[in-house]
Amino acid sequence: MALKCGIVGLPNVGKSTLFNCLSSAKAQSANFPFCTIEPNIGTISVPDPRLQKLESIVNPERVVPTTMEIVDIAGLVKGASKGEGLGNQFLANIRETDAIIHVVRCFTDDNIIHVDGNVNPVRDKEVIDLELQLKDLESIEKRIASLARVLKSGDKDIVKENDVAQRIKLHLEEGKSVRAMDFDDKEWAIVKGFHLITAKPVLYLCNVEESAVKTGNEYVEQLKASVKDENAEVMVIGAKIEADINELDTYEEREMFLEELGLEEPGVNRLIRQAYSLLNLQTYFTAGVKEVRAWTIEKGMTAPQAAGVIHTDFEKGFIRAEVMKYEDFTTLGSEAAVKEAGKFKVEGKEYIVSDGDVMHFRFNV
Repeated sequence: MALKCGIVGLPNVGKSTLFNCLSSAKAQSANFPFCTIEPNIGTISVPDPRLQKLESIVNPERVVPTTMEIVDIAGLVKGASKGEGLGNQFLANIRETDAIIHVVRCFTDDNIIHVDGNVNPVRDKEVIDLELQLKDLESIEKRIASLARVLKSGDKDIVKENDVAQRIKLHLEEGKSVRAMDFDDKEWAIVKGFHLITAKPVLYLCNVEESAVKTGNEYVEQLKASVKDENAEVMVIGAKIEADINELDTYEEREMFLEELGLEEPGVNRLIRQAYSLLNLQTYFTAGVKEVRAWTIEKGMTAPQAAGVIHTDFEKGFIRAEVMKYEDFTTLGSEAAVKEAGKFKVEGKEYIVSDGDVMHFRFNV
């Protein structure tokens, strides 16, 4: 599943520094706006300690983690929705992503220029939001105009789509993002068809100085208060610290550095997992002597749909799924022991896959 998270924010908030830490690609990181012109795309592995545990039990020839794409999108500025600062290109890049990581500067440093002259995370966040909302308003107005031409037909689906579009228009005109609205499942299906930027799930990433990485700071609290009604998540990270960790050569050096800071793991690991969750994703595993592998699926998928992620033939010819819970397999230590304990399950087409299931599919094509 080629899923993308886009990193957005004003110029000079730490987007490219974070991208460099997340990906093996090396985006230019410099102390001036518009350092990133073309979006940098990196494919990253999702850290999952369960893979190491499975590897220790199965001893496979290789281990394959699940991955996702991170897109570093150039800094937006006021007027982006009208094309300012290469705005149209940037907004098109955001539209192609599945979720948004919105980096907000929550640190003071006189040596790093702020595009507006001073640090104010709530204002900065609202600048980006406004540009995205204006672009969505433009899109929804075009959709309403298009629907008006066929609305007289009385088609129930057209009437419903127009009702949803009109609600969205009023909401955007109030300066609010679409993700903060309440829709039922049928309405959300309609909203998805509009391809609106502010309907995408968002994670606000507060970039702080070293002393605030564990506890946050006043800027972080201001931002949290401003997004409390927005159906969004907030996370704290220190991009400078992550860059320092990235420069260390060995695992041991990184562990020592983290211990000195009182951190259990690099912030980018938490960020990747949070982004994964933001996309409503989960993982199941296949485990054999050839490979132990993590597979990405959407939450709520059935066994045949999960099988189809491996190969479409698996879904078409699905017979059954043989399922072990990760906890049972790793605690008992082998498939034979799981069977002996009566915890080895054979599931059919209606089975909803759980995060961490260890699965083997039987199919016939």
